[in-house]
Amino acid sequence: MTALAPGENRPAPGDQLTVTVASSASVDVSALLVNTAGTVRSDADFVFFNQPTGPGVVYRHGNGGPDVVGVQTSSLPTDVDKVVITASLDGRGPATFASVGALTTTIESGSTTLTFPISGLTTESGVVCVEIYRRSGAWKVRAVGQGYDDGLAGIASAFGVNLDDEPDVPAAQSVAVPPSQPPAYPPAGAPPAPDHRGPGQPGQFAQPPAYPGAPAPTYPGHGAPPAPQPQPSFSSQQGAQPVHSDLFDPSHAEVNGLGIQKQGGKMVKVGMNGEVMARAGSMVAYQGDLKFEALGSGGIGRAIRQHLTGEGVPLMKVTGRGDLFLANSAADVHIIDLDGTDGLTINGANVLAFDSTLRYDIGRVQGAAGYASNAGLFNCVFTGRGRIAITTHGSPVVLTVDQATYADPNAAVAWSSSLQTGIKRNDSFGLGRLMGRSTGEASTLAFSGRGFVIVQPSELPPGGLIGGTGGGQQAGTGGGIFG
Repeated sequence: MTALAPGENRPAPGDQLTVTVASSASVDVSALLVNTAGTVRSDADFVFFNQPTGPGVVYRHGNGGPDVVGVQTSSLPTDVDKVVITASLDGRGPATFASVGALTTTIESGSTTLTFPISGLTTESGVVCVEIYRRSGAWKVRAVGQGYDDGLAGIASAFGVNLDDEPDVPAAQSVAVPPSQPPAYPPAGAPPAPDHRGPGQPGQFAQPPAYPGAPAPTYPGHGAPPAPQPQPSFSSQQGAQPVHSDLFDPSHAEVNGLGIQKQGGKMVKVGMNGEVMARAGSMVAYQGDLKFEALGSGGIGRAIRQHLTGEGVPLMKVTGRGDLFLANSAADVHIIDLDGTDGLTINGANVLAFDSTLRYDIGRVQGAAGYASNAGLFNCVFTGRGRIAITTHGSPVVLTVDQATYADPNAAVAWSSSLQTGIKRNDSFGLGRLMGRSTGEASTLAFSGRGFVIVQPSELPPGGLIGGTGGGQQAGTGGGIFG
């Protein structure tokens, strides 16, 4: 075993290299395939937990032990000049390497082992450990130990990885709001508008939920409601009686039209002629020629943020022509239209589907630093023009924020992104709290500004009391300081 000093380089001990980064804290290991300009050729050259393979490079999760990167130098493309091995804190332990003990990189091939103990890190949360680089037709190993204060995202950005990537969406295939008209917000107290689009009228949305005082233009050309469908008649065969059931009542028939629409109270139907983004695993049925593509959390940048925050939406992209039916554990379904003037902040666990014209990212809830809530210390923020389907546990109330407004963190589902948020303590921290007496409403989310808050009649985390922490693939955060 040979120990390397910072900056030292040696010939690579073989063609097949196994690189292990061991630490007293939990770290994520990744690899970047870099060209002579010092950048990745494309995002496919970033090999990490959400993209575990690249040409000549494989990432393997440690499953309780150190993460491992395998590099076969003979399989690396000719325009790859080096492979950069990095480690970053994963958010489950210390915030910086200052409080981390041993951090050691090991490169093994056959009977040869090189080690590089890294020390002297302070405010950094990510570090370039070693480089495997090409020199005069041969491969060498260099000990680096360069730290980054902004962790894996900072390392990836420094080597040219696009952290804000969005899939290209052909305009002709997206179900979008006509650009000439913003959406309608009906006057306060008005009954909800019918939630349908006429047959063959893509992109013509029903009116979204209202909050008083909002602008009141309308979408043009609403289609007529779907015509009642006759009760099916099933001919008797081989002497069997025809089938009759109240299931064949027109109220159970599928709705007509393109785009995202409510199919009853707990399901949506997407009339497909293009693409839509849906929660992974939410498909309950489909007809026609549809293709399903898993996207993880959607994009490298969001994958990194979701990994660190526990918030996000495990997505699939559905493309083609036909009818797609989506649901999530029989939760109540609601439709919201965004016109681009304001965004929607929502827990990832409550997202069912959305138009690909919408953009979403993961952002911190303002004023909630140091607290945990079901509404999320980090939540998904949707912006742009298009339609989104969300779910709630029970029938919600939509509160107009025209005065100081507060909601239980486990009941607040979503709100206007333009609202200011904070934390309000309700219980005084006195002898009663110390002896176990409490109102059960120790802290609430506070909202101010102009907009709306959607509150469900349940204080359970999405997925129930055993749902765990985080949003997205996890069920939702519950409990915590809010009590």
